[in-house]
Amino acid sequence: MKIDRRTVLGGLAAAPLAGLAPGRAFAQKAGINYWHHFTSTTEFKGLERVIALFNQKYPDIAVTQENIPNPEYMSKMTAAVVANARPDTCMVVAERASDLVAMGGLVDLTDRIKKWPRYGEYPDQAWAGATVNGKIYGIPAFTFVDWMYYRKDWFAEKGIAPPKTYQEFLEAAIKVSDPSKNRYGLSLRGGAGGFKYVLDLIEAWGSPIVRDGKNAMDKKKATEAVDFYAGILTKHKAAPPSAPNDSYRQIMEAFKTGQTAMVWHHTGSLTEIQAALKPDQFGTLPMPAGPAAHIARLTYLFNGVSNPAKTDADMQWISFWAEPEPAIAFLEETGYFPSSPKVAADERITKNPLYTAAVETTKFGRLPPTFVGVAGWSETVVLPEFQKVLVGRATAEQAVDAMMAGLDAALK
Repeated sequence: MKIDRRTVLGGLAAAPLAGLAPGRAFAQKAGINYWHHFTSTTEFKGLERVIALFNQKYPDIAVTQENIPNPEYMSKMTAAVVANARPDTCMVVAERASDLVAMGGLVDLTDRIKKWPRYGEYPDQAWAGATVNGKIYGIPAFTFVDWMYYRKDWFAEKGIAPPKTYQEFLEAAIKVSDPSKNRYGLSLRGGAGGFKYVLDLIEAWGSPIVRDGKNAMDKKKATEAVDFYAGILTKHKAAPPSAPNDSYRQIMEAFKTGQTAMVWHHTGSLTEIQAALKPDQFGTLPMPAGPAAHIARLTYLFNGVSNPAKTDADMQWISFWAEPEPAIAFLEETGYFPSSPKVAADERITKNPLYTAAVETTKFGRLPPTFVGVAGWSETVVLPEFQKVLVGRATAEQAVDAMMAGLDAALK
């Protein structure tokens, strides 16, 4: 199946890349090894293309890919550091950067990166996820860009223009819904992973989450946002009845099979959608703009150097992902967007109408909320409280009260 961001960051072991067992080199020659936790067939195809292009440019450097199951990744890294058997290079997700640095699993690359010719191509926020105590430990390899898919054919049937705001979005969702025919406006993700959109709407309605390490939620604005979002199901019946439990697989299947007209996700699901629907059936759009802010997330995944005895080859490998050819090759296989805005301006991307929404989003998108305790609060407080609203066990105001109390506890 096609993988989403949460599966990439939390998946199980995958099938070998191009028929090779995890850890086997692509070529029997001296070089560097790369630890990663890719899981899907499309990701492995993308990695295979990147390595092949790297070998063309650097024929004297062999890259050995080593697939580490994500649940074991940190324990493997810890054991490797203790045994002084670190990989040369490795995949780094933002939420693990601090722990990897603390254990001595990443090398400070600040000076090298700031001398790197492409350093200036990136906005400051692109480095945040790999920056610890002012030092940079990785280079963005690719980006998850939030956007939405919509059924062009359904919209044409109803004479509806693609929505730009949440109000237009709601009106469109209502118009295309027909519960008697099992057709609904939105694949609403109320199950696992659904907290992210609750937070997105809260910010889009003008309420911050945390400022200067303190709870900054505006109860009135947050309540309006939660009421609007839950109301798509509870008031307007414009989402499937299964929404309170629907996670990635369910929302995507609903869209692909013609149960829903719109779905929110990111560019990483494009290849799956393309395989299921014809070009004239669907389109892509930026996330809708809220009353106070236009919120869509840009989430970067990094590559870093783990071996303190770093070599030029290590830097060449992790920086190679930012070059146009490998970045676009990886995009073509996976849907994961180039990390460099300059590469994203390549004609092969800008002239493809499917990518227009992603290019536009890179100009206003922002990082997800990042503060100590955000993961636990989001998953154990925000999502369950929102689900209570979806199933009629709580009002939006009661849910926000619980979210705010939980946030206070998380920040202590």
